[in-house]
Amino acid sequence: MKQTREQETPPDFFYFSDYERHNAEIAAFHLDRILDFRRVPPVAGRLLNMTKEIRDVTRDKKLWRTFFISPANNICFYGECSYYCSTEHALCGKPDQIEGSLAAFLPDLALAKRKTWRNPWRRSYHKRKKAEWEVDPDYCEEVKQTPPFDSGTRLLDIMDMTIFDFLMGNMDRHHYETFEKFGNETFIIHLDNGRGFGKHSHDELSILVPLNQCCRIKQSTYLRLQLLAKEEYKLSDLMEESLLRDKLTPILIKQHLEAMDRRLRIVLKAISDCIEKDGYKNVVKHDLANDINTITTKRRCNMTS
Repeated sequence: MKQTREQETPPDFFYFSDYERHNAEIAAFHLDRILDFRRVPPVAGRLLNMTKEIRDVTRDKKLWRTFFISPANNICFYGECSYYCSTEHALCGKPDQIEGSLAAFLPDLALAKRKTWRNPWRRSYHKRKKAEWEVDPDYCEEVKQTPPFDSGTRLLDIMDMTIFDFLMGNMDRHHYETFEKFGNETFIIHLDNGRGFGKHSHDELSILVPLNQCCRIKQSTYLRLQLLAKEEYKLSDLMEESLLRDKLTPILIKQHLEAMDRRLRIVLKAISDCIEKDGYKNVVKHDLANDINTITTKRRCNMTS
């Protein structure tokens, strides 16, 4: 935990300077299940005792050496990592109690190696320089002709990830991962969601650029989004209900829940515009083996299970 639930990202912060939020990781897991993507490893919130549960039991000497007592007499540590591991970015308890999110990475890398891919719509991570997709409206045509996006469902999986990120306001999707064993016949794993849910008062439309440029979406995703826009299956209600199961509830404040409903309407409008321009069959790609009507008859309890 680095900030309170109510604290929004400062307006002058660049996306790459934003906070990593433990509650965003938790909420992303629940959102992923409600969208029926199921590509985020299980994540749960926990209240940890940094002294008894980390410092006093670790066998990692490098980690142990990063613990210190702050001027406010709180226990802090900053760990070992490539970025932001310094006393200036330390995690501090009160005095040694701290909230955190715990993720289960299943299966282990020893059993299932993962491959890291650069996101074609990666941002420039530069204060002044723009990425190619930001200046070329036909950028998607180039992507569609480039492996692995020229076959299989990879491009459609990117569209799923785009919608997922837009709903939670995550601009930090620079890379994504797949399971190596299955080559291009696999799905994207939605890892690293800590920069979501930073601003409830702003909808970052640039996150939707891949969908707007490509005008492609899976039929299953489209039907799911339409269902979640209905009053009886309202996305914010389902999220609130699902998040009650976490030990650190409330995970999201009301404004973030309401923002997801607003952003869902924006996504559906973007898809509608694509269909009007290119036609339903060119935009909505059939991926359902069973009767499509089964999706619209799912009971509410199944959506958060």
